[in-house]
Amino acid sequence: MSSITDFLQALSQYDFLQSALLTAIMVGVMSGIIGSFIILRGMSLMGDAISHAVLPGVAIAYMLGVNVLLGASIFGIIAAILIGFVASSTKIKMDTSIGIIFSAFYALGFILISMAESSTNLHHILFGNILAVSDSDIMTTAIVLGLVILFVSIFYKELVITSFDEVYAKTYGLKVQVIHYGLMLMLTLVTVSALQTVGIILVVAMLITPAATAFLWTERLLNLLILSAVMGTVSAMIGLYLSYTLNWASGPAIVLVAAIIFFLSFLFSPKQGVLLKTLKQRGGMK
Repeated sequence: MSSITDFLQALSQYDFLQSALLTAIMVGVMSGIIGSFIILRGMSLMGDAISHAVLPGVAIAYMLGVNVLLGASIFGIIAAILIGFVASSTKIKMDTSIGIIFSAFYALGFILISMAESSTNLHHILFGNILAVSDSDIMTTAIVLGLVILFVSIFYKELVITSFDEVYAKTYGLKVQVIHYGLMLMLTLVTVSALQTVGIILVVAMLITPAATAFLWTERLLNLLILSAVMGTVSAMIGLYLSYTLNWASGPAIVLVAAIIFFLSFLFSPKQGVLLKTLKQRGGMK
């Protein structure tokens, strides 16, 4: 209890900790929302690909002294287009196309960063450092959160239809590709915003794990979006607490908390919990 009290006291005293908490909450919310659509569409691998493919864009942005959001967004969209083009133009399957493109972009990013001689930035990009967020990072995260909420609000029906039945969406006259690349853009923006929080290596975990956890508790889409945002927020807040009090790296701490919440839900969720299912089956046999 004393450590929690110390953390709350530090939170009231230090601006950097308040900034970190605010950023963690925003990243948790938008990762949960976008992650819900990623898992519904079976695009977890695409999320992994985009999170790694933005690295050269981040590196070039650092080298040119421009906003990393711009460079990363361009390379994220290029990667999504290339993955789709390779898969549709050849007999190569989507997962193979994803593996080729994202590994190539990731390798290019490493080379560019080594050329820029910025090992400190590389460490922060890979693993995050939420306790060092700047005012510009907070502003960028807030803008991306606003864009995510706006995108989902405007295209909610289209996202629902294309997520559950793409063939019907095409016959209905919806521009499926436009919705797809719009979602890829949002995914890229969320990925870049989460760089400071959890880093490129772990950002896919924040996109997938809270949404997968929420999926164990509900089958309604609106509830899924809300619950996954809550799960992402709780993971980020507890992870930040552990990062500050135990001196853990912020990214791994947040992701570890998200994973623990998932496994608890995996065991105990009312409808899909493995442990409760087993207990019910045994009770039925008796």
